[in-house]
Amino acid sequence: MSDMQNKSVKVGFQQIMIGGICKNYEKALAVLKAAKAAGYDYIELNDFMVQKSPFIVKLLTKLGGMPVGNCGALDWHKLVDESGLKVSAMHSNLGTIEADAKAVAELAKSYGTSTVVITGMYRFDYSDYKAVKNLAERLNSAGKALKDEGVSLLYHNHNVELQKVTDSECAYDFIIANTDSEYVNFEFDSYWFTDGGADVADYMKHLGSRMQMWHINDRGVRDKGPFMTPILKEDAMELGFGNMNLDKYAKLAKENGIEAVVLETHKNWVDNDPVKSIQLSAEFMKQRF
Repeated sequence: MSDMQNKSVKVGFQQIMIGGICKNYEKALAVLKAAKAAGYDYIELNDFMVQKSPFIVKLLTKLGGMPVGNCGALDWHKLVDESGLKVSAMHSNLGTIEADAKAVAELAKSYGTSTVVITGMYRFDYSDYKAVKNLAERLNSAGKALKDEGVSLLYHNHNVELQKVTDSECAYDFIIANTDSEYVNFEFDSYWFTDGGADVADYMKHLGSRMQMWHINDRGVRDKGPFMTPILKEDAMELGFGNMNLDKYAKLAKENGIEAVVLETHKNWVDNDPVKSIQLSAEFMKQRF
């Protein structure tokens, strides 16, 4: 087995999962300690949740089914320290990095991480070749600016990158081919590519060592479907409770030498309880990582 496969993988969860229940410091600390007790050693933070954010950011995340709650008013440096968790990465967005890469890097480093992930590409047309070409150029520039500050940049996908920009190439293919691995690598989200109908395993193999982190989720059926039909709704599930080939993907992720595997779900939690969902998914994490 290679040194990359032997490398210890950081096991964490995404802060967005708990935004809606972190009403105050005491509640947030209890949630973090519960996650730590379940077996997670890391949390992946979002810059818009660890500091006060504009109302429009809160509104957009809420409309997207990812409420941030009162997180921005809490002392996350103290929360992370008291809970015993560490920070695997800091999510930000391209515009914020372009405006002040040094500030983004300093915020990440203040939490003990040297990894920044771009997410939240709102109002962007991934079917437009010129727009995606420009995005790749901007990613390279942002990655270089962060590298100059001692921080690496990862790009996190959703399903939108599967839109075609040529007859044979989707936006994600273009981004991979036209970004420099010295400045831009990837946090691959297998759930969203499953949702978009892509071959997840092929993309994981194609990314190889550029896949430095893995956003993990499962997908299956549990809820009743439309009126007068037996068909169930397909949605997120706890790890191992759905139908994604997560064992195969976990093997590929470890072969790629990933630094971290991060749980992220936004809804459809068992008993509508994100903490219980985090705890159930921990069993899968313990067995594979």
